[in-house]
Parts: sequence; C-alpha cells; structure tokens
Amino acid sequence: MSKRPKLRLSRLRDIGWSLWDPIGLKNEGERWEDLHYADEYDTYLMRAAGMLRRGASVEEVTDYLVETEVETMALGRAEVKERARTVVLAIRDDRLLWSDGEEHP
Repeated sequence: MSKRPKLRLSRLRDIGWSLWDPIGLKNEGERWEDLHYADEYDTYLMRAAGMLRRGASVEEVTDYLVETEVETMALGRAEVKERARTVVLAIRDDRLLWSDGEEHP
C-alpha cells in the first residue's frame, strides 16, 4: 500500500498569496511568510487543491473560488473569475504541490 501524498502548504500559499489574495491583505513587496495571518486563505486553497486532486474540472474549482470570494467573503473585486481561474490553473500545474510529485487530474 502506498503512502498517501501530502499537500505542500508552503507551495499552495505561494500560489494563493501571489495570484489570489481576494481581501488584498498583502502589500507589494511583503512576503506571506512574514505575515501573522499567513494562514488566512488556507482552508479555501486546500479545498480547491483537493477538489482538483479528486478530479473536479478547472471550471468547477474556479466557480468554487469565485463563490468563496463573492458570497462567503462578500467581496468581488474586478476580474474575480479570471483571477480565480489563474489560481486554479497554477494549483493544477504545480508538480511539486503534492509530496508524490506526480501530476493529478
């Protein structure tokens, strides 16, 4: 029986903080590693990564992040869907995101 791969949270945070940050918490030039609220988006991003890993489509996961931003956070800055899709594609395409280093659908 093979070990269950683990999510590399630091890589997921790199993606989330550089491409998403819907609340706009991180200032230009700041590193997420230095923020006391570095875990702010973990729940949403981990769910998105898990959805992709289990075979959800890019559109389904994009819609989840859009709904999270618009409904849950009551935000909806410009280009919300485009930004969410960029994050989903980055998560999907990051070969080092999971400890097994394999691509997943």
